[in-house]
Amino acid sequence: MQSHFRLEVRNQGKATVIAVSGELDLASSPALQEELDRVAASESQLLIIDLRELDFMDSTGLSVLVRAHQRAEEQGRQLAMVKGPQQVQRLLSLTGVGDRLTLVDTPEELLTEE
Repeated sequence: MQSHFRLEVRNQGKATVIAVSGELDLASSPALQEELDRVAASESQLLIIDLRELDFMDSTGLSVLVRAHQRAEEQGRQLAMVKGPQQVQRLLSLTGVGDRLTLVDTPEELLTEE
């Protein structure tokens, strides 16, 4: 079965939003990692990874998200994730990763801070 994976990146001021959709797994994780590397080299102070359109995520995808979180902390940047569907949230919860991340319902929660 072909893994349908898409990345959509948009910059809003000092923030970068990466919306992922489809399946984040062994086959698609390198594409997300490549994009995260590009963002790490940019001026973005806030990185938001939007998981709402993910159909599936495995441990490979999870490890990419954990590394992104660690790298953001090392660089003094903020990283947040928009909550995904039940399977994705369950994986984050069962592994304890969700407890260490900033999770929001929509990117706008962080983009429109007053």
